[in-house]
Amino acid sequence: MKLSPQKIALFVTIALIALFVLTLGSSTVYTVAESEQAVITTFGRYTKTSSAGLHAKLPWPIQSVTILPVNLTQKIELGYIENNDGTFTSVGEESNMITGDMNIVNIDFFVEWKISDPYKYLFITDNPKLILKNMIQGAVRSVVGTRNIDDVLTIGKIQIQADVKEQLTQSLITNDIGVMIIDVKVNDSEPPTEEVAKAFRDVETAKQEKATAINQALEYQNGKIPAAKAQADKIVKDAEGAKQAKINLATGERDKFLAMFNEYLNFPAITRQRMYLEMIETVLPGVKVYIDDGTGTSKLLPLEPFSGTSTSSSSTSSTTGVN
Repeated sequence: MKLSPQKIALFVTIALIALFVLTLGSSTVYTVAESEQAVITTFGRYTKTSSAGLHAKLPWPIQSVTILPVNLTQKIELGYIENNDGTFTSVGEESNMITGDMNIVNIDFFVEWKISDPYKYLFITDNPKLILKNMIQGAVRSVVGTRNIDDVLTIGKIQIQADVKEQLTQSLITNDIGVMIIDVKVNDSEPPTEEVAKAFRDVETAKQEKATAINQALEYQNGKIPAAKAQADKIVKDAEGAKQAKINLATGERDKFLAMFNEYLNFPAITRQRMYLEMIETVLPGVKVYIDDGTGTSKLLPLEPFSGTSTSSSSTSSTTGVN
């Protein structure tokens, strides 16, 4: 059956009308997911921001909608690019940095961020992602430029991450491009050449050996100090004992002298004679002392038994007389 030109024109007209109605319907209704927000513009000017749900608008080209993943955490890489197959490609012009002690280091970062204000994200800047990446590069280079290379390669990474995040946050508050920083992470930091890397490994080995030597010295010190203190305490106690003994001996000698002196004051002649005899007995223990009391009677000191042995022995002893 051959269609007439009038029928063909009618079918084309109906198809065009149906296509127009479908296009009109699809351009007036839009859906926003839970993790998204939609920005509506009227003749290119901002009108409103829509949250999740089904919404209607005026057809294009009167109104347009731009849907943004405001609740999606996005990532910007610095110093490397992650390929689709899971491998990484280094970007030297981004990762090479100069430290505060004028050394060169390769350092890889990534920054997690979100869209905080869809209107500012779309209309304040032309390319907010590029601006954010430039801010990240500036903040990282600024922070790394204040650190020595030992901190960048070893223990200072956590503090560097915190400082970069703080500086980025302040920059975003000042510029207000509609994004917010979630986290900053240092993936890796290493010297630019193998020779430099080996030198730093040697430095770390030397530091560990130093720490080991210090610990051994402290262990030796902790073992010797208690023994030395115990010996010192013994010496001090022995000295205090000798000191007290000397004091006691001196006190006894003093008391003996005072007693003798008091006796002398009471009986000077008798005491003087007794002291003389005691002195003779001490100096000449074998001497025989004859005492003449003035009446013709002699006394022999010390008194000896009447035996041959004593007589014979006494004949060889020294004699002295006391009147």
